[in-house]
Amino acid sequence: MKKIVFLTGTRADFGKIKSLIQALEKHQDFVPYLFVTGMHLQKEYGYTLIEIERCSFTNLHAFENHTHETTMDLTLAKTIEGLSAYCKEVEPDMIVIHGDRVEALAGAIVGSLNNILVAHIEGGEISGTIDELIRHSTSKMSHVHFVSNDTARKRLIQMGELEESVYVIGSPDLDIMFSDALPDLETVKKYYEIDFEQYAVAMFHPVTTEFHSMQQYADDFVVALLEDDRNYIVIYPNNDLGSAAIIQAYEKLKSNPRFRIFPSLRFEYFLTLLKNAGFIIGNSSAGIREAPYYGLPIVNIGSRQQNRSLNSDIVNVGYDQGAITEALKVIGNHTIQKVTGDYGTGNSAGLFVNSLEEENLWKLNHQKQFRDI
Repeated sequence: MKKIVFLTGTRADFGKIKSLIQALEKHQDFVPYLFVTGMHLQKEYGYTLIEIERCSFTNLHAFENHTHETTMDLTLAKTIEGLSAYCKEVEPDMIVIHGDRVEALAGAIVGSLNNILVAHIEGGEISGTIDELIRHSTSKMSHVHFVSNDTARKRLIQMGELEESVYVIGSPDLDIMFSDALPDLETVKKYYEIDFEQYAVAMFHPVTTEFHSMQQYADDFVVALLEDDRNYIVIYPNNDLGSAAIIQAYEKLKSNPRFRIFPSLRFEYFLTLLKNAGFIIGNSSAGIREAPYYGLPIVNIGSRQQNRSLNSDIVNVGYDQGAITEALKVIGNHTIQKVTGDYGTGNSAGLFVNSLEEENLWKLNHQKQFRDI
């Protein structure tokens, strides 16, 4: 039986790997392990380790890697140390990582330097921020790639990755998005004590390369929301450099009855709220990836998704309060066409398992080769 360690550091990447772990829990040839770190263990972001524990996975290990939002390099080093010790205990055959976080980079480093196959989910994508540098660095230290679409596959091959190491499985969160297991809206509203009939979702994350401007960006965002007359479900940012400025700006919203503010939401519950929202505003990838599948109007702010937000139906604006206010004036009448296949069709877990069942995948050379085009 192959031992496979999954690494998760945020609520977002857990939403991407949850269905994959669940699929392997039922498989006779694989034993999944879950290494939980990052935001999941921070109380100010909802201590989402509790939500993971509720999934009752067989093998779960929690490790606190946080140092400070201004020392992401030290967080990387601490994650490497913790994961390395865990892998020496488990002796996995593969480490599975997702996306563009420092935790993912740590997983790639630990695996590649310890002769363990590393599988990277959603490599080959672009955004235009420092996240993209981490994503590409992680891909180059990974041996197997589970990508969302053919465009991402072509980029990895352009980067010198072997064609036979790249598998197109779609975006795994779609498995949950279109699952029959999503809770109904009334259940979610009752659970989170939300009494709005109509609402929008607001999610605004820091851009680390624009750290010195984040306080102004966050203040402008909050002023625009306050000047609007709609109800908002506001979700805390991730814990990257600059998040403290956004959380500080949200203090101005807490006494206003039009706003319900949450450090985090259970992923399935979040999807139900997103699906039934009037629109989403901010700079979260949820506005680029999930929202179009629900046909949801989107206001995308700033540069964080600049190379991902090419959908002509998305309203893209700058950071200043005036631009955001103008977008809010038109978004109520804005409709978009539902996306149907850009990131798969909701069968990622099945495709993932099928790939792992291939004998050739496990024969990939641990000593990576660069393939010239």
